Amino acid sequence: MRTVPSIIHLDMDAFFAAVEQASKPSLRGKPVVVGGLGGRGVVSTASYEARRFGVHSAMPMAQARRLCPNAAFLAGRFQAYRQVSEIVMGLLRELSPLVEPLSLDEAFVDLEAGPYGPALADAGPQEGAQLVRAIAEDLRADIHARTALTGSVGAAGSKLMAKIASEQAKPDGLVLIGIGSERAVLSPLPVRALPGVGPATEQALRRVGLATVADLAEAGEEELVQLLGRAHGTGLYATSIGLDEREVVPDRDAKSVSVEDTFEVDLADRDVILRQVEVLTARCVQRLRAAGRSGRTVVLKVRRFDFSTLTRSETLRAPTDDEGVIAETARRLAMQVDITGGVRLLGVGVSQLADFTQEDLFAQAAAQAQAQATAEAGEAADATEEPSEPEPGEARAKDAVPPTGRRWLPGQDVTHAEYGPGWVQGSGVGRVTVRFETPYGPPGRVRTFAIDDPGLEPADPLPLRQ
Repeated sequence: MRTVPSIIHLDMDAFFAAVEQASKPSLRGKPVVVGGLGGRGVVSTASYEARRFGVHSAMPMAQARRLCPNAAFLAGRFQAYRQVSEIVMGLLRELSPLVEPLSLDEAFVDLEAGPYGPALADAGPQEGAQLVRAIAEDLRADIHARTALTGSVGAAGSKLMAKIASEQAKPDGLVLIGIGSERAVLSPLPVRALPGVGPATEQALRRVGLATVADLAEAGEEELVQLLGRAHGTGLYATSIGLDEREVVPDRDAKSVSVEDTFEVDLADRDVILRQVEVLTARCVQRLRAAGRSGRTVVLKVRRFDFSTLTRSETLRAPTDDEGVIAETARRLAMQVDITGGVRLLGVGVSQLADFTQEDLFAQAAAQAQAQATAEAGEAADATEEPSEPEPGEARAKDAVPPTGRRWLPGQDVTHAEYGPGWVQGSGVGRVTVRFETPYGPPGRVRTFAIDDPGLEPADPLPLRQ
């Protein structure tokens, strides 16, 4: 047992959206939603301004547009997010060699293993807690000075409690849970606050009247084992009374990234199952990109009505994070599964992870073929129908891919030979609208160009601080 709350958990606030606001002065203080912009796109991150309208991560983008129609809807810029993440993780590694990244914007740190370790070991509980608080405040200040972003920090004697503390600290705060106060902090929380409690487990617990962490602790280990099984029940009881002996593991190398859903009603329609596979794929790809990884093997998990579980996998020629390639592979795997009797759970995952993505010429060819087919269909429709204006920020398919093969996505970094750096606000009807501004100045001017303007080029993201 630690005598000092020397494990900290850092979670950057609304990370993707915050990077976009820091990069684009015209979006500061305004609702911003980052995610897939297609018909089945899913919200990756929403700024706190957008959350006030009910927008949250994993929400269908179409629903987010209905809730907050005036938000800026942007495609992700993962190169920019990785650059900022490297700065943040570098600051954490100055505090300790034991840094366990969970994603681009989240990590645990064990301060006892770093340069402050001897001072923490010699300090009493009160002095040690004060030192940890000072270290955490300095970290938050350093992050803001280097990146213009804010992060929330939780400090405690275990990873479990540090994570809960950082949740309570959001946004832009610091919460320290003292040694010995774990049970008091945990007791009033809903069961969903504990790791390993998803929608299905939460529903099973609520059916027997267990709604809070205090309820779990009072129920006891034996009852939870009977309800959830030996491994899950034992682990859940331990966390309900604040026990967590997991160590901070540096540079944890995940073997796979996956998501899964359990359905209240078994799915028996093949088309419905394929649509669910696409939704799961979108969520899986978001996690994959958030971790800065790519993968070579696509895995489909199916639990049937009788609780039998099947897995199917297919290995690609090279690592990819292309949602279209992964979705097509997952659909192909789903077509191989017998769904007679119904499906109660579906999962999509990617394994054989790498920290790079090789150029996938077949994926590019397929995308170009799809764009060409869409363009031809659009031209045919234009011959018989009146043209209509696209929604703000949306491009018509036949205009989204100009003759040069470039696509202009909302939020994309660009530079113009005459006007300098800027970002794409939207494109459509043969035009692309660009706002010319940098992270270091005031909101910039908006200009519109032909979609194939030779002076307009894609660009690398600018650093958030000069």
